[in-house]
Amino acid sequence: MSKTIPRPLLIAFLVAGAFFMENLDGTVIATALPQMAASFGVQAVALNIGMTAYLLTIAVCIPVSGWMADRFGARKVFTAAIVTFTLASMFCGLVNGAGMFTAARVLQGLGGAMMVPVGRLVVLRTTEKRDLMRAINYITWPGLAAPVIGPPLGGFITQYFSWRWIFFLNIPLGVLGVFLALRLIPDARGGKHAPFDVIGFVLCGFACAGLLYSLDIAGRDRAPWREIAGLGSSASIAGVLAIWHMRRATHPLLDFSALAYKTFTVNVFGGSFFRIAIGATPFLLPLLFQTGFGLDPFHSGLLVLVVFAGNLSMKTATTPVIGRFGFKPVLVCNGILVALLIGACGLLTPATPTILVVIVLFLGGLSRSMQFSALTALGFADIPQERMSSANALSSMVFQLTAGFGIAVGAMSLRGSATFAGRADIGLSDFHNAFALMGLVALAGMLDCLGLKRDAGAEVSGRGLDGQATGRRAS
Repeated sequence: MSKTIPRPLLIAFLVAGAFFMENLDGTVIATALPQMAASFGVQAVALNIGMTAYLLTIAVCIPVSGWMADRFGARKVFTAAIVTFTLASMFCGLVNGAGMFTAARVLQGLGGAMMVPVGRLVVLRTTEKRDLMRAINYITWPGLAAPVIGPPLGGFITQYFSWRWIFFLNIPLGVLGVFLALRLIPDARGGKHAPFDVIGFVLCGFACAGLLYSLDIAGRDRAPWREIAGLGSSASIAGVLAIWHMRRATHPLLDFSALAYKTFTVNVFGGSFFRIAIGATPFLLPLLFQTGFGLDPFHSGLLVLVVFAGNLSMKTATTPVIGRFGFKPVLVCNGILVALLIGACGLLTPATPTILVVIVLFLGGLSRSMQFSALTALGFADIPQERMSSANALSSMVFQLTAGFGIAVGAMSLRGSATFAGRADIGLSDFHNAFALMGLVALAGMLDCLGLKRDAGAEVSGRGLDGQATGRRAS
C-alpha cells in the first residue's frame, strides 16, 4: 500500500521550515555582531538596531497578514513573502553599511511577517480537526528550537566562514520554498473582500512597536527611564484606542470575536504568560553559563542545545499523551512541571554536576515542547473556518509580542535584581532570582487552564466525552 505523505502534512512541513527561518534570523546574528560591526566600521552596540528592527517589523505587520491572504489569496501572499524574505536575506549579506543593513532587516521582517501567519492559516484551513495536533506539532517546534540554535549557529558560521553566510544560506532555502509553495499551497481566499482598516493598523502598529521597543531598552545598562515611561505610556494608550476602534469598526483589522471561545482565550491570555517565561529562557541560560559559570561560548552553547534535544524528543509523544489524558489535565500538570523546571535553573551553580544540569535542561525542553504544542492546538480547536483567518492573525500577533516580551522581561529581571541588591554588576544570585520570577510567570499561565472544561478540545485530541480515546491513530 502506498505511504504517500498527505498534502496537508506536506504543507505543514513547508510552513515549519518557513517558521524556522523567520525565528532563526531573529537571534542568529547575536554572536556575529562584533565581526559585522568591524566590517561596517561601527561599534557592535550600533547594530542592535538590526535585531530590534527585524522583530519590530514582524510585530507591526503581522495583523495585516489575514487581510492580505483573504484579499489576494494565500498562495500569492505566501510565495511573495518567501521571495521578499529571500531577497532581503541576500541584501543583508551584501551590504557594507549599518544603515543599509538595518533597511534590509526591515524588508526581511516584512517578508517574515507575511510568511509564517499566512502559512499557518493555510495549515489550519486544509487540515481536518482530528489531524490538527500532528500538524501543529510540526509547525510549532521551530519556534522553540530557533532561539536556542540561533546564537551558537551564528557563532560557528562567523568563526569558520563569514557572517555574510548567515544570510546567504537563506537563498537556496528560499528558492526551494517558492517551488514547494507554488505546488502545494491552495490559492484560497476569504469569502469577503473587506476594506483595509488604516486607523486600526496605525494604532495597533504603534502600540506593538512602542511596547516592544520600550521593554527592549528597559533591560539595557543605564536605561533612560523617563523616555521609557513616555514611550510605554503612549504605546499603551494607542493599544487601548486600537482595541476601542476595532471593537466598533465595521471591518476591523483584528476581529476579537474568537475571544468568545474559552479554548482560544486560554491560548491568548494564559499562553502569553507561558510564552514570556519560555522566551526568557534562551536569553538567560547562555548568560548564566558564561557569566555565572565562567564557561566559554562553545561549551555554553552545547549545554543550551540540550534544551533543543528535549524539544525534539517530545514531538512524537505530544499527540498520544494528549489523546490519552485530554488537554486540561496535560496543560495543568505539565504547566506546573514547566514552572518547577524553569525555577530549578535558578538553583544551578558552578558546583552542580554536569549530568544534573543536563537532566534539568532536557526535562525542561520536554515539558515546554508539550505545553507549547498543546496550547497552540487547543487555541484553534473550536474556531469555525469562517473565523480562522482573524483568529490566526490575532494569535500570531500575540505570539510575536510575548516572545519579544520574554527577552525584555528576562533582561529587566536581571538588572532589577542587581539594582535592588545595590550592585552595578550582575552576579550569580541575580540569575537565580530571574529564573525564580520566570517560574512564577509560567505558573500564572497555568492557572488560566483551570477554567477549561473537562472535554475541552475533544475533537482535536480525539478524547471523547466519556474520557476514553476515540481509537483513531494518534501518530
